[in-house]
Amino acid sequence: ASHQKIDWNSIHERICHLLIPPLPCFHSEKDRKRGTEQLLRRQKSIVEVALHTAQGFLWEGKPLEALPAALQALRLSARVSGWSSVQLVPVYLLLAEASRELGNLRQASKYLSEAEWIILQIPDCGAAVQSKLHRGLGLFCVAQGNLDQALYHLANDVYLAASAFGPNSTEVSGGYFHMANIFLRQDKKNVANSLYTEV
Repeated sequence: ASHQKIDWNSIHERICHLLIPPLPCFHSEKDRKRGTEQLLRRQKSIVEVALHTAQGFLWEGKPLEALPAALQALRLSARVSGWSSVQLVPVYLLLAEASRELGNLRQASKYLSEAEWIILQIPDCGAAVQSKLHRGLGLFCVAQGNLDQALYHLANDVYLAASAFGPNSTEVSGGYFHMANIFLRQDKKNVANSLYTEV
């Protein structure tokens, strides 16, 4: 019952009307094509709503509520694009973040591995997506207490985000911010302050 309540409050209430399948009344090839297109649009809408909802819960500091929404996005993204599609990477990263925030590092590691495996299979995967992966890996390493490995991933995040969006973009600032936090923990205040200034 508690799981059903979390699922309802997280995502189901928002997408319930979209989950009702269209009536299968296909009299012609044209009707079948229109029905398939309608179903695909509906599934893409659900993915969009679910991703936005999951991200919102994470920003509010509610990782438990974010999980059902992110899992719904994962299921439908895979149905629409396939399990090896780069479209699944942001979903896996959201799931990893929620799991990490809940202290479930083993599950977070599995989600990050899935995202990393997809990116490894796509040679021309964009720098923006790779940047997000490295940020997720960096924050995971921080949670593990492996600060040197975290700095490696966050430096890659900064480099890739700068390549994708330009060195002065706000997308780059997140990597600098997390690196600064690490240097502050290591009592390297001058380095930390220079990175905070970059942010």
